[in-house]
Amino acid sequence: MAVAPRPAPVPDGPAEETFNDFSDDDIAALRDSLGSLRSRERVAERLLASSARHSFDPDTELDWDAPWTEGLWYWPPELVSLYDTPLWYAMPEEQRIDLSRHESAALASLGTWFELILMQLLVRHIYDKPQTSAHVRYALTEIADECRHSMMFMRAVRKAGTPAYPPGRLHHNLARVFKTASTTPGSFTATLLGEEVLDWMQRLTFPDERVQPLIRGVTRIHVVEEARHVRYAREELRRQMRVAPRWERELTRITAGEFARIFSVAFVNPRVYTAVGLDRAEAVAQVRAGAHRREVMRQGARRLTDFLDEIGVLSGVGRALWRRSGLLA
Repeated sequence: MAVAPRPAPVPDGPAEETFNDFSDDDIAALRDSLGSLRSRERVAERLLASSARHSFDPDTELDWDAPWTEGLWYWPPELVSLYDTPLWYAMPEEQRIDLSRHESAALASLGTWFELILMQLLVRHIYDKPQTSAHVRYALTEIADECRHSMMFMRAVRKAGTPAYPPGRLHHNLARVFKTASTTPGSFTATLLGEEVLDWMQRLTFPDERVQPLIRGVTRIHVVEEARHVRYAREELRRQMRVAPRWERELTRITAGEFARIFSVAFVNPRVYTAVGLDRAEAVAQVRAGAHRREVMRQGARRLTDFLDEIGVLSGVGRALWRRSGLLA
């Protein structure tokens, strides 16, 4: 079955085409294929206004006491890693649904890991910025959003009755180094990689009536609030790829490709297969060989890779690494 097309992104309106930190001559030069850079403060002000209109408290917004509905999925079947593989066709429907329950929990665990990293990157980013600026205020607003999202994801995992699925020790410790030592453009590239593929999947999940209502509610809240986070990260990455020194831009291109490789490996935790009674090695091999799964991941990353290509991140060695990750055709 073909993967459904991605719904249109949530628009947050045009931003004024100015850039407050530079002279008129600088502004004229600071363009890329997407046009002029936007005013950092005006973007932040618009995002703050959107936050005031569309922010949610998952503890009160969602019905955590409602029982699960028998026969409904915990993740759309087309997005389950083993979909359209020989193992998938050999599994009874009940086992497929159980795999979707565990994969939903694994993705929530992955999302929490990403958000813990992101919160630390944002704190580092604003440490030297003017404390009264709208840019800093929005970053703090986003950190508050991410705190709520992390608590929401883990509450959903507990409700599902599965274990949490943290990353392996190697990736956990690599992230420890990255969140401490990354450059600013590298931080925002990794942020977008962690947000946009999962966001694409969640945009397909929350309107899907085959999926449990609580899971749909969790993904709806995350999609609405993450639209602002993606806008903030994209605008800042565009700026950094124009004003950062050449060595930092080159480093970003290479590290972004390595992030993509790690992300593609970490996206599915192989322990989910053992949890539902499958042979882990065989399941992993079939996922890696599956054409449907490759297409899902490429579709999920396409909007991001198009953007990164337009602002000059996907070039040279970095582009080859992205292709090796499977996220870029």
